[in-house]
Amino acid sequence: VQLQASGGGLVQAGGSLRLSCEASVDSFRRYSMGWFRQVPGKEREFVAALSWSGGIAYSADYAESVKGRFSISRNNALRMVYLQMDSLKFEDTAVYYCAATYSSEPGRRVDKSQYDLWGQGTQVTVSS
Repeated sequence: VQLQASGGGLVQAGGSLRLSCEASVDSFRRYSMGWFRQVPGKEREFVAALSWSGGIAYSADYAESVKGRFSISRNNALRMVYLQMDSLKFEDTAVYYCAATYSSEPGRRVDKSQYDLWGQGTQVTVSS
């Protein structure tokens, strides 16, 4: 297993959750990391990403629907990426997937087609 996501659960609206994703890959610092989510019957959608932008720099991107509420971070030494989710809303309910792609050049990775490694998903349920 190369990506292992955890941290999902049931939370009331307005609450918080922190998702974690452990990557079992070499040269983790060169990987752009993303979070996506999916509800039944809908396409998997982008949530947040930390894209490699050269050296040890990364650029963060967020879906408009989560800006100001979610925060993505990473720990290269531990090969971990996190998604801190605050002020959760009912519409945030979904299966959340961690994704990774080795970045041979800097650039934003905000589309699911740009990722080739996927975790198993973790369910987040927000009760209204």
